[in-house]
Amino acid sequence: MAKAKPNLLLCFDAFGTLFKPRHTVALQYAEVARQCGFTGFTDGELQSTLKTAIKDESKKNPNYGKVTGLGATKWWTNVIHNTFTPLSKDGQALPTDLAPKLLHRFASKEGYDVEPGLVSTLRALKQPNNERRFDKIVVGVVTNSDDRVPSILSSFGLNVSPLRYGGTQQIDDAGMLARPDYDVDFHCMSYDVGVEKPDRRIFDSAEHMLAQVVAARDDAKSMAEAEADIKAWQKVYVGDEHAKDVIGALNAGWDPVLLDVDGDSDAASKLTESHSRTLADSFKERPVLTVNSIRELVTWLTGKM
Repeated sequence: MAKAKPNLLLCFDAFGTLFKPRHTVALQYAEVARQCGFTGFTDGELQSTLKTAIKDESKKNPNYGKVTGLGATKWWTNVIHNTFTPLSKDGQALPTDLAPKLLHRFASKEGYDVEPGLVSTLRALKQPNNERRFDKIVVGVVTNSDDRVPSILSSFGLNVSPLRYGGTQQIDDAGMLARPDYDVDFHCMSYDVGVEKPDRRIFDSAEHMLAQVVAARDDAKSMAEAEADIKAWQKVYVGDEHAKDVIGALNAGWDPVLLDVDGDSDAASKLTESHSRTLADSFKERPVLTVNSIRELVTWLTGKM
C-alpha cells in the first residue's frame, strides 16, 4: 500500500514576492503627478517628502490607520497630500485627480509586475496530479501590508477567496469558504492581525485560518477537530527577506523558502537539489531552502522535475 501523502499549507509574502513595483514608488508618484499637470519638483525632492510623509503618518495613525479608525484609504490619501504639498510652488493647488489615480494604481496591477506565468503557476498547485508531493494543499498570503493585497492579486487574474483574518466571512457562509477552486484560500495581513513579521503571531493567525478552511471543506469536522488535524500539516512560508520572512517562519515553527531571484544568497541550499527527497527531508538537512522563482518551487512541489 502506497504511503499516504502529507498535507501542505503554503503561504507567500506579497510585496516583493508575489508582486513588486514596476518602478520605485517615488518614481511612480512623480510620473502620475506630472501626468496630472503638477510639475516643478525633482525626483529627489519627492523621494524626501514621501519618506517624511509616510514616517509622520505612521506615527499619527499606526498600522495604516487601523489603530485610530482612519482606515488605509484615508491614510494613503494623507500621505499623498503631505508628499506633494511641500513641493507646491506659488500656492499651486494639488490636482483633484492626483490622489484617486495614485490610490487606483497601487491597488491594482497598474503599479506592479509579477513573474511571467504567475497565475498559471499558482493554479497548477491545485490541479489533480499523481506526481504531486502532497495530498491537500491550502495556499495563503501572510504579509506586512494594508488591505489592498487581495485587490492587487485579483487584478492579475487570480481567483482570490474573500477569507481574511478578522474579516466578516464565516465558515458557514453558504459554502463560500469551502470552494476548492481558489488560487489563494485566505489572507493574513498585518493590517488585520495587528502585528508584523517576524512576530510569530501573524503565522499563528495563518494556522487559525487554515483550520477555518479545513473545517469548511469537511462538514464532519468542527473547528476544534480541524485545529487538531492541522498540527500534522507541513507549513511552508515563501518570502524574499531573510530578517522578516525566514527568521519569522523559523521562529513560528514553519519551514522557510527564500525567493532569491538574482541567485545572491549563499545561506541556504537550492530546493531543486533535493528533487529525490521529500520536502520534510530537505528541511531536516538544511533549515532554509532557496528558489529562483515561484515557478521553480511549484514545479518541484507538483513533481514535474
